Amino acid sequence: FITWSLTLFFLLLLPLSGPFITPASRSFLSKTTQNIKNLLVLTVATKQTEGFQRFRRSAQFFNYKVQVLGLDEEWQGGDDQQPAGGGQKVRLLKSALKQYVDKEDLIILFVESYDVLFASGPTELLKKFKQAKSKVVFSAENYIYPDRKLEAKYPRVRDGKRFLGSGGFIGYAPNLKKLVEEWKGQDNDSDQLFYTSIFLDPEKRESINISLDHRSRIFQNLNGALDEIVLKFENSQVRARNLLYDTLPVVIHGNGPTKLQLNYLGNYIPQIWTFETGCTVCDEGLRSLTGFKALPMILIGIFIEQPTPFLSQFFLRLRNLHYPKQRIQLFIHNHVSEVEEHGKEYLTVKVIGPEDEMENAEARNLGMDLCRKDPDCDYYFSLDAEVVLKNTETLRILIEQNKLVIAPLVSRHEKLWSNFWGALSPDGYYARSEDYVDIVQRITVSAYNLSKFLISRVEIKLKAHRSKNEPLVFLSVLQGVFMYLTNRHQFGHILSLENYQTSHLHNDLWQIFSNPEDWREKYIHENYTAALKGKLIEMPCPDVYWFPIFTDTACDELVEEMEHYGQWSTGDNTDSRIQGGYENVPTIDIHMNQIGFEREWYKFLLDYIAPITEKLYPGYYTKTQFELAFVVRYKPDEQPSLMPHHDASTFTINIALNRVGIDYEGGGCRFLRYNCSIRAPRKGWTLMHPGRLTHYHEGLPTTKGTRYIAVSFLDP
Repeated sequence: FITWSLTLFFLLLLPLSGPFITPASRSFLSKTTQNIKNLLVLTVATKQTEGFQRFRRSAQFFNYKVQVLGLDEEWQGGDDQQPAGGGQKVRLLKSALKQYVDKEDLIILFVESYDVLFASGPTELLKKFKQAKSKVVFSAENYIYPDRKLEAKYPRVRDGKRFLGSGGFIGYAPNLKKLVEEWKGQDNDSDQLFYTSIFLDPEKRESINISLDHRSRIFQNLNGALDEIVLKFENSQVRARNLLYDTLPVVIHGNGPTKLQLNYLGNYIPQIWTFETGCTVCDEGLRSLTGFKALPMILIGIFIEQPTPFLSQFFLRLRNLHYPKQRIQLFIHNHVSEVEEHGKEYLTVKVIGPEDEMENAEARNLGMDLCRKDPDCDYYFSLDAEVVLKNTETLRILIEQNKLVIAPLVSRHEKLWSNFWGALSPDGYYARSEDYVDIVQRITVSAYNLSKFLISRVEIKLKAHRSKNEPLVFLSVLQGVFMYLTNRHQFGHILSLENYQTSHLHNDLWQIFSNPEDWREKYIHENYTAALKGKLIEMPCPDVYWFPIFTDTACDELVEEMEHYGQWSTGDNTDSRIQGGYENVPTIDIHMNQIGFEREWYKFLLDYIAPITEKLYPGYYTKTQFELAFVVRYKPDEQPSLMPHHDASTFTINIALNRVGIDYEGGGCRFLRYNCSIRAPRKGWTLMHPGRLTHYHEGLPTTKGTRYIAVSFLDP
C-alpha cells in the first residue's frame, strides 16, 4: 500500500510541478540537475557492435551523457591470443582528458562498453562516489590480473574484494588526468597492469587519492562473483543485487568468461525490456515488414543429417509457411536418402545429396555462403529436419524482431530438452541457467540474448554481412554479434530421433512411443477429437458404433506395409495358431506381430480406442488386451467373404483401410441377429461392436478389386 501510495503521489505531483514546487524542493532539483551536468561517461568502442548498442541503450535509458572514444579506429589493444592488451584505451583516455583539464568539478566515469550495463542512474552513482570520499574509485574483483606476482603488494582489506579491475573507474577530471599522464606504453600493452602499478605505489595512490570499490557499491565485476549476484524484482523494476555485501551496484561488467551471464542479466536490466513486449524503448525499435518495398529474400538451409521421421510432414509445413514462395530459395543438404521433389514453387532449389559426399559442417558453411554471395539474399534461415515448425508466421515474426541473429524457441514435446544452452559450465560444457526452465516453459516471455552458445540444431535467422568473409553465424565471436532466442510465440517442437527404426517400408508407423504428437498428427483422423466428445459417432446397427479413427495415410501405409511383408496366411487355422491366438473363422491375413508392430498397435488401442469404448459402453473399462490383431485381405478369387461367426473377444474393432467403389466393390458386414448390414464402409472409420453372444455376423462378399480391413479382438 505504501509503495502504491508513493507512486500515485508522484504521478499526481508531476502535472502540477509549476507553482506547487516549494523553494526547498526547487533548490534540491536544481542541485541534482547540476550534479548530473557535472558527470560525463567516457568509453572506448572502435566498432558499433551489438554489445555497444546494448550499452548505449542502457545509458540512454538512465539519461547518462556518453562520449565515445576511438570510434571507427582500428583496434590494436589485444585480442583472444593477447588478452592482456588494452593500452589503446589508456591512450585514448589520456588524449580526451586534455580538453577537461580546467574543469575541476567535472566527474568522469570511464567504463568498458561491449560488456557493460547500467543498472541505475547518475544520481545514485554520484551519491555513492561521493560517499567513498576518494578522488578516484576503481572497481574491485576477486582475481588478480594480469600479474599474480603482485598479490603480496596489495593492501590487505578486512571486508570485500582486494584487487583492482580496470573495466570501470570514476573520478574528478584533474585526478584522472594525473592518473594517465605517465602513460607512454603501446596500444597492446596492458591497461590493467598500468593502473595496478600506480595503485600499488603508496605515494602515487595517496597523491591521486585512489581507492577501490571493495563491496561492489558502484561496480560489479561478474568474473569470480557469479554466486554473489541475484536479480531483485520489485515494483516492475529489476536490479542486480550483491548478496555477499547487500549492495545494489550501478555498473555491471561481464569481464573475463562471464559474457553469457551478462547477457542473462541484460535480458532483465535495465528496464528497457519487458517479458510481454520485448524491447520497448530501443532506438531501432521493431521493424514492420511493411517497411520493405518488397518482402525480404530468404534462403532457407535445410539439413537432413540422419534418418528422420515425418519428413513428408516437414516439407508440408515448410510449404505452409505464410511467406511468398517466390521470395524463398531452398538449399537442401540430404545426408541420408532421396528426398521428394519440392522445387517447382520456390524461386530456386539447390540439393546436395548423399552421392555428393559432403559432410555436415561443409554443407552448413556452403548454405551460408550462398546467401552471403547473393546480393539479393537478405536473410538466411537454417532449419534442421527434426524441427517441427508449426507456426506458419515464423519467418515474419523473426524478421520483425530486427535482430542480426535470432532463433525461435523449440523443445521436445513435454521435455526440457531444447534448442539452446542456458549457460556454460567451467569446463565449457552445458549447464542449466537460472532462468532456463522459465524460458523453455514460457513462464517468462521475451527475446533473450544468449550470446554465441546456440547449438547447431536451431533455426537461425541471420542478416547477411556480404562484406565479410567469416562464416556468418560465428560472427558473434569476432564482431560482437549477439544471438537471440525468442519465446514470445509458440513455434513448434523438436522430434526425438532416438530408437528410429529404418528397417520397415514406412518407418513412421513405429514412432507412436518416441514422437506421439507427430504420430497422431500424421495417422489419427482429424475428426477423432469430435468423436471422443460424442460427436460424429453413428450407430448403424444396435450396439454397433461407427466413428473416424485413421487418416488416409495411416490406412495406405498399413496396407502397403502388409503387402511389402507379403506372407499372407492360407486361410486355415494352422497359421493362426502360430500367432498365439485362434480365429473362429480363419482369414487371409497378416498379424501385427508378424511385422513387429504388436507393441505399437497395443499403444494405439490403449490411447485411442479405450477412451471411446468407455464412453460408448458405460461401466466397462478396458485395458485393450488382445491375442489377435491382424489385417485381412478379401479378393473375389482368393477369399471374397466370411461365413457367420462370433469373434473371440469381448468387443471387436474393424477398421476399413481402403475405399469402396474405388478400390473394390461389394464387401461390408451383416449382423444376423438384427438383420442389419453395413455395406459401404468408410476408409479410416472403425466399426466397434460386442464380440460374443449378441453380435453374430458375417463378411459380405467382395465382388471386385481388393478389400483390406484391420481387425482386433479385444479383451478375449
